[in-house]
Amino acid sequence: MKKLLLLGGGHAEIPLIQAAQALGYYVITTGNAREGLGHPYADKNVFADFSDKDAMLELARSENVDAVCSGCNDFALLSTAYVCEKMGFPGHDSFETALQIHHKDKYRALAEKLGIATPRAVTVKNQEEFEALLSENSAWIASPSARNDIQNNDHFSPVPGNDKEFAANVIARNVVTKQSNRLTFPIIVKPVDLTGGKGILRANNLEEAIAAYKNACRRTREDHIVVEEFVEGSNHGFSAFLIGGKVAFCFADNEQYFLNKYMVSGANTPSTTAPAGIAQLVRDSEKLAAHLHLVDGILHIQYIERPDGTPVIIEICRRAPGDLYINFVKYATGVDYPKMIVSAETGEAVCKSEIAGSSAPEVSCSVPETNCSGPAARVKPFLRHCIMAERDGTVRDVVFAPEIQKNIVEKFLWFKAGEKIGDPLYYKAGIVFLQFDSIAEMAEKTAKMTNYIRIEMSDPN
Repeated sequence: MKKLLLLGGGHAEIPLIQAAQALGYYVITTGNAREGLGHPYADKNVFADFSDKDAMLELARSENVDAVCSGCNDFALLSTAYVCEKMGFPGHDSFETALQIHHKDKYRALAEKLGIATPRAVTVKNQEEFEALLSENSAWIASPSARNDIQNNDHFSPVPGNDKEFAANVIARNVVTKQSNRLTFPIIVKPVDLTGGKGILRANNLEEAIAAYKNACRRTREDHIVVEEFVEGSNHGFSAFLIGGKVAFCFADNEQYFLNKYMVSGANTPSTTAPAGIAQLVRDSEKLAAHLHLVDGILHIQYIERPDGTPVIIEICRRAPGDLYINFVKYATGVDYPKMIVSAETGEAVCKSEIAGSSAPEVSCSVPETNCSGPAARVKPFLRHCIMAERDGTVRDVVFAPEIQKNIVEKFLWFKAGEKIGDPLYYKAGIVFLQFDSIAEMAEKTAKMTNYIRIEMSDPN
């Protein structure tokens, strides 16, 4: 059998593992998380750090694999691109191109160059940036309380003649007051290399900016972070599949958030974004594909739709999104998205007519054969809902209200009765897929879903 190395082995990778096996591959999963729910589905597990690209290259060579597929993580994608480039495998962009897309500072600069709507941003770099900012702000004196607020930050080198606390405080004040990008409060502070809301904080004033800066520096593996404008609007996802640099299939959704305002807790479809906004995202995707010479495969986007309908892209990646999103697409459209993604990443051709002939994707723009330029009526109203906790405590059970029993298509639960919830911002008990008879029913029940599906605690508030 052909061997495929899949970088990941959590619940999010299960559809990819199954799709690869259906395509005839012997699947080897990897990663540090031995408890990953996807590992038992694979044919073999080799536990290693998939963010270590050289270790992944050694693993691919030692296992004599025929293809490498990324899991649902940016570090996995970057290592996959690196390994495939070194081994001459098809199905992935170059490592440098992957960095352009997946590192937030590089993508912001690229989007600005190409005229793609993106948040205005400032990259806060290491010593060179520190010195420049300090020279422009030499008259500003940090207060003792401000200096104390940003202690123990070891990610950045001190500027000669100044302690690093003072330098960081100057940066926090500078980027939100009078730089050329004219960022004003509120702002968003982000690591350039992390996803899933990790290390992201909104700051409404100087004190919050300092705390957000310190948090991002502590979490990132890079020597710089990005500070950007806070964009007002509704949150959405847009997943496109590129063939020959054109969008052969795309799918849009509306995102939901729970306690953690930077990690998606659910998504439903059809999207409320108008056809003009979807068409703009298609043009943006094809503009990126042409400029970067992107290979066939997924291009997934998160965007904020401004009140005027403009989609502003805030995140972008070339790997499957997490939390079984690709099964969400499959349920709602009938398109076998996991198979398409694995086929592309292993260098196998994906047929346009096969995509267009499935049970009507929501939009299949810019493919002449489909003659489709707007939302298709046959898309099913669907919701993917992550079951999350409203507080810390001990899990007793997950309860489902009678009102949504008829809507449930699939439950994938992994909680264990008696387990402790240490961080409710990130804890998940499982994922549920629900189908509705109408968009109106979907909208009404989505708004109440955290009441309809909830974690029952064994300990009192």
